[in-house]
Amino acid sequence: MRTATGATAVGAATGSAAAQEGTATGTPTGTATGTATPTGNETATGTESGTESGGGGGGGGSAGPPDFGGYLDPVGNFSGPDSVVDARGQDTVTVEVGVEANGGAYGFGPAAVHVDNGATVEFEWTGEGGGHNVVSQGDGPLDSGNAVTSSGINYEHTFESDGVYNYYCSPHQSLNMKGAVVVGTDYPTVSTGGGAGSSGPPEVPNSAKTLGVATSVVMIATLGLAYVFMRYGGDYETPE
Repeated sequence: MRTATGATAVGAATGSAAAQEGTATGTPTGTATGTATPTGNETATGTESGTESGGGGGGGGSAGPPDFGGYLDPVGNFSGPDSVVDARGQDTVTVEVGVEANGGAYGFGPAAVHVDNGATVEFEWTGEGGGHNVVSQGDGPLDSGNAVTSSGINYEHTFESDGVYNYYCSPHQSLNMKGAVVVGTDYPTVSTGGGAGSSGPPEVPNSAKTLGVATSVVMIATLGLAYVFMRYGGDYETPE
């Protein structure tokens, strides 16, 4: 009887140990599965980062269209931010000098172009419209020197800083022969308004307007009735 009982106890202990081992084995398996899930999240994050990097190279990281400060508004071949040519992703970009605009061959083509930081812009003369040159507005880096009439690439510049670079042709500046180069992703943008930071008084809800009108009507009616009673109603003789 003691031997059987001992065997039973040993068997029970063995079974318990096996059960515990099975439980321990199951727990690491569950932990490994849980670890795999965060790995998937890291992969998704990498994809988003890749998307943002691609957007910086091809779509720009700025909040809106470039702001030229009205500089290109009178230019004949410029019709707003939608006419800015996106040349990002190219190491070398060509801008023609002396294209048809502003009443003759007095334009840059395109009038506005967007390039990557580090890109080189080549200015290629068409040979039309007389002598032209390329000069930055203000203290910008562009200066091709004296006006020339010969066709071909007579000037180029590599942009190494983000921003908006406005320029013009000296002999034909009065004819609005102007252009601009947008570089990189850090540049002034046009404010579209309507956001959280927009100025202006807050809009009054319709319910508040209705309540205000109703209150005004009640007040006017009350004053009107008080006036009528005071003037025509009741006996207001003072008792002796």
